[in-house]
Amino acid sequence: MKELLRSTDPTVIAFASALLSGEDIEVFVMDVHMSVLEGSIGVLPRRMMVRDEDLIAAERVIRDNGIPTGRD
Repeated sequence: MKELLRSTDPTVIAFASALLSGEDIEVFVMDVHMSVLEGSIGVLPRRMMVRDEDLIAAERVIRDNGIPTGRD
């Protein structure tokens, strides 16, 4: 799996997941339960992962919709 994006904003993760789902690209969001460690203040980013073979198509969807990847 490859990292597609990272964000502390749950709405970005939800929007990107919906867009990718519409393109039949499966995603796995990591670090969802890190809020237990951080005290629910939202400082630790969540990472969205995709399969290696879906990375190029997923990056295109993210870029075309103006979603920041947080990897730059």
